Amino acid sequence: MMLEEILEKIKPREEERERVQSIIEDLREIAERVIEKSGEEAEVKFVGSIAKDTYLSGDHDIDMFLAFPLSTPLEILKSKGLKIAKSIGERLENHEISYAEHPYVRGTYRGYQVDIVPCYNVRHWKEVRTAVDRSILHTEWVIENLRGRNDEVRLLKRFLKGIGAYGSEIYIRGFSGYLAEILIIKFGSFMKVLEKSDFILRQKIIDPGNWLKKEPEMAMKTIKREVDEDKPLIVIDPVDPRRNVASNLSWERYGLFYFKSQEFLRNPSKEFFFPSAKRGNYLKAIRERKTHLVTLLFKPPDLVDDILLPQIEKSAKGIKKQLELKGFRVLGYDYGRNFIMFEVDRIERENVEIKKGPLYYTNHGQRFYEKNEKVWIEGKDLWSEKNVNGFIVDVLEEIISKGAFSSGKNVRDVIASSNILIDFVPKELRDHAFLFLSREKFRVK
Repeated sequence: MMLEEILEKIKPREEERERVQSIIEDLREIAERVIEKSGEEAEVKFVGSIAKDTYLSGDHDIDMFLAFPLSTPLEILKSKGLKIAKSIGERLENHEISYAEHPYVRGTYRGYQVDIVPCYNVRHWKEVRTAVDRSILHTEWVIENLRGRNDEVRLLKRFLKGIGAYGSEIYIRGFSGYLAEILIIKFGSFMKVLEKSDFILRQKIIDPGNWLKKEPEMAMKTIKREVDEDKPLIVIDPVDPRRNVASNLSWERYGLFYFKSQEFLRNPSKEFFFPSAKRGNYLKAIRERKTHLVTLLFKPPDLVDDILLPQIEKSAKGIKKQLELKGFRVLGYDYGRNFIMFEVDRIERENVEIKKGPLYYTNHGQRFYEKNEKVWIEGKDLWSEKNVNGFIVDVLEEIISKGAFSSGKNVRDVIASSNILIDFVPKELRDHAFLFLSREKFRVK
């Protein structure tokens, strides 16, 4: 009964379906006229949750692909595909060029976001040349295998959204819509997927396309790569044995799904699907925890998230390591497009740094003696002492100005010019700071 009530909220009503269908027909007509005028051969294909009828009410971005013949050289596809996409975009309410593996156009039509993406018109995984080509095969596979379980997908998607585990984007690293569809096809229903949440983890490998029998060498190569990279789940793409559908899924997001599924089975509630907003006072959290929040604010370079965020994450880890080497205990870190946050045990350290050196009668000992100003002997060992900056802001400025940390090459300079804030963040980061300090982001109990 409860699931029926939830479906009533998330399933598109007839008038919404009619509106979406009307928009698709309009877009197809616009695109086909532009393609015909260009003299190019390209087929208009709609992919994604709209085409599969697994979209949630009010959540229906439209993915329109311009599928070029396989005989089209890649550079021609990129240039002419973008030209046609821009021409289509000019007939929408607004548009802009976005970038993934190759440029595409993102626009708005009748209030709906529309992505116009050039690709190859593939029929088989061996024909795939760009990452987006598979979307056509994904859509066809889901339509063929879903067999009326569309609402089960909707329930799983909404559940994943509610627990904070939906979206394969680099800044989320959760379950993609396609992965949710595969799980429903594999296990049969929303409830069965939840019941098998621990089984999925034990099984580790899901092979809905039966590639381990059809293409064992290629499938095993994929499995070995993903195991070596310590991925929580391996779902061999049913349309391409070279790919793990769950490759972007993080251990944290899988953990949320793992624990929340069990919790829901024990005590079902609508709260899992429509949670209350997690808000609180980050300043109160700092006072209660008796720790400190250190935030680096910077202006990010103009890069897409898939390139930018891994570099910021690498930088955050690098700075964390250096802070710990300097004597500060880092209790956690978080990051976004324009910030890095650290929770630290203190913001002042001793102004004196004492360092143990090598045996005094060795070559290393001689170099240690020459390098340091104040040196003494304890037993066979040399020790040194020097005055250092004690305030964490001074320490951080020294670390980042010297570039003395592992960092992404495109963000090192902007991080070096960061503003450093102590126990304070601007208004737009207050909720984020609270979620970070309270550990609500990945909290399971």
